Amino acid sequence: MSVDRVEETGRDEEEAVATATATTASVHYYSVAPGVRLNVRSGPGTQYSIVRILPEGAKVPIYCQAPGTWVSGPYGTSNIWDNIDDSQFVSDAYVLTGSDGYVAPRCG
Repeated sequence: MSVDRVEETGRDEEEAVATATATTASVHYYSVAPGVRLNVRSGPGTQYSIVRILPEGAKVPIYCQAPGTWVSGPYGTSNIWDNIDDSQFVSDAYVLTGSDGYVAPRCG
């Protein structure tokens, strides 16, 4: 029986690695508007605290997107906020996604 458990664990680990690889592969990186130092907030809106500031020329991953405060920026006016890390959001109005709509799953 102990051999069976080792084999099952091995399969579980392989599946976990495959899932993590698939998740990573589906994340795309997008450019922040040129010349912009972009505020990163703790939630999807301007009422959330600034947790850091991205430097000019930054590229960001978008893991999911959420509706929030409306913001006007170089790429239009939008209420879409891009989740770029755990509890870190930027306004989509400052990120060149090539779309006025959602380009990633909704956060939730």
